[in-house]
Amino acid sequence: MTTTRFAPSPTGYIHVGNLRTALMNYLIAAKAGGTFILRIDDTDPERSREEYVDAIKHDLEWLGLHWDRVERQSERLDRYAEAADRLRAMGRFYEAFETPVELDLKRKKQLNMGRPPVYDRAALALSEDERARLRAERGPGVWRFKLDQERIVWPDGILGEISIDAASVSDPVLIRADGQVLYTLASVVDDVEMGVTDVVRGSDHVTNTATQIQIIEALGGTPPRFAHHSLLTGPQGEALSKRLGTLSLRDLRARGVEPMALLSLMARLGSADPVELRSDMAALIEGFDIERFGSAPTKFDEADLFPLTARIIAARPYEEVADTIAALGVPEEIAPQFWEVTRENITTLADLEGWWRLFRDGAEPVIDDEDRAFVAQALALLPEGPHDAGTWGKWTAEVKAATGRKGKGLFMPLRKALTGQAHGPDMARVLPLLQVIRAKS
Repeated sequence: MTTTRFAPSPTGYIHVGNLRTALMNYLIAAKAGGTFILRIDDTDPERSREEYVDAIKHDLEWLGLHWDRVERQSERLDRYAEAADRLRAMGRFYEAFETPVELDLKRKKQLNMGRPPVYDRAALALSEDERARLRAERGPGVWRFKLDQERIVWPDGILGEISIDAASVSDPVLIRADGQVLYTLASVVDDVEMGVTDVVRGSDHVTNTATQIQIIEALGGTPPRFAHHSLLTGPQGEALSKRLGTLSLRDLRARGVEPMALLSLMARLGSADPVELRSDMAALIEGFDIERFGSAPTKFDEADLFPLTARIIAARPYEEVADTIAALGVPEEIAPQFWEVTRENITTLADLEGWWRLFRDGAEPVIDDEDRAFVAQALALLPEGPHDAGTWGKWTAEVKAATGRKGKGLFMPLRKALTGQAHGPDMARVLPLLQVIRAKS
């Protein structure tokens, strides 16, 4: 059975970069009728926060990315300790004591000599007595996995065949000196024991994948199928990493972005297929193909979310927005008409408030100097209400006959005088609402 996972660290809110990983893994599992695991990677007790765990779940539920089960790494520390013991027993795990300053000096020396700045494995030459002395002087060391220095090759689901020389990579630290198990070991143990078959993540993890493949094989597991998606950039190709904090899902939700707008964009962004607005998750699942994605950096522009959101909202029947409209104070008898007039002239539901204010209180007229006399003459010809759908046509015909104005020179000044805006819904539909709402106020 296909099993995927989304493994966020609860150290902050999910942003669009995280979402890309979550969505791809979800869609792969859903399309295969498999299992999607939400795995909370909370082995760092200092940075992990329960409020972020709750926020992660809330964001995924808002999007409709429903998980089949939840796992927490903080509850599996005994499994990581057992795996570490197995690696020690087979001679693939060793303790190292270099300080950060010493490691930095080694890296600089290697770079000056034109060599890759990888760990030189000096700790492997230490005797038991030397290790004991260093432990007494410096405290416990870090634990590194001893890589087999050979080429690590795998068929990547997006990047094609990847080949990395393990000799060009430092033996990874899997356990810190304070005993904290790092992501690399915990992730491997979890993927093996949870039967994860497919892993999609960012291309910045390619080197991690190479080392994890060796660790998985050392523990007797079978590596999952890996695919590494491209990283997001801004619309001009600029680095997006510094802005991800402002592109959290909770912030986009607060700005009125619709879930299917976000999912429709992210499910196709960076692929060979055009972005298509999907109406539901089933359509999104059916149209997803990981092999259609490329390796080039992918441009993300949050502005693209709002036209999609507007289309979703405009297609909604009144019944789905009735509570939102009622909360604004729109009288029930005109609420359906209010929705029909405004639905194609808003970007998010929050924009309804501005239209209701206009209809309820009237707009501050916008009248160009050259139109003042014309507008005054026209308003004098406006019949008393209530107005209906035919009032606008009859009134403007009378104004045209009286003033000789026609076309844009006739209609635009009247629109701006009544609504304070140069654009908006058909004035034949706006005028009755202006009159009715004023009468209701």
